[in-house]
Amino acid sequence: MSSTDAKPKAAPRKRRTQAERSDEMQLRLVDAAATVLRRKGYAGLRTDEVARVAKVSRGALQHHFPSKDSLVVATAQHLLQGSLERGQRRAASAEAALDPIEAIVADGVEFFLGPDFGVVLDLVLAGSKDRSLKEQIYGHARSSRLDVEDAWLALLVARGVPKSKAEKIMWLTISVIRGLAVRALWQKDDALFKSLLDEWKLIVVGHLKTIGIAAPGETR
Repeated sequence: MSSTDAKPKAAPRKRRTQAERSDEMQLRLVDAAATVLRRKGYAGLRTDEVARVAKVSRGALQHHFPSKDSLVVATAQHLLQGSLERGQRRAASAEAALDPIEAIVADGVEFFLGPDFGVVLDLVLAGSKDRSLKEQIYGHARSSRLDVEDAWLALLVARGVPKSKAEKIMWLTISVIRGLAVRALWQKDDALFKSLLDEWKLIVVGHLKTIGIAAPGETR
């Protein structure tokens, strides 16, 4: 084979740093913890089961998360951060710009009626017996959800809704969805919840029209 026929050598594979390997392991562990929490809740969480789901040794888990609570706090932070990033992406989308009320409802349904809210709520309730755990979970929940709400508020204002009115619409919309999430603890009816939220959207649009504000999603 001539030198011109020789295949080019593949570029050497970049070695991961220790910090990158550590981050990847922690993500693997919190994903596994989230899986177990969705199945069994805080009371049923066992670190040996998390290690088994993550396919790592208990020693590896304990190296990154020395206690059960350090693991669940990191898991809650991970779930809430994911919710924040999805909400911010949705708020920045073209669809949200056209109809922010629909987008706020969709984001609220995804979070409050999805599996992760149940996990966070369970951890908050578990923290009622542990002040430190409760404050850490509350802290992550406040920072992530307030950032999402700020994105929705800015979007409503950009669509011409006065800030004071936009705040009330956003708070009430989120409260309605959160109330349905609590109701779902003993009665989950997707069709009924959808019809109730459709009714709520009509109420908001109708209210905006009565006070002379073109509803988001409509032209003036």
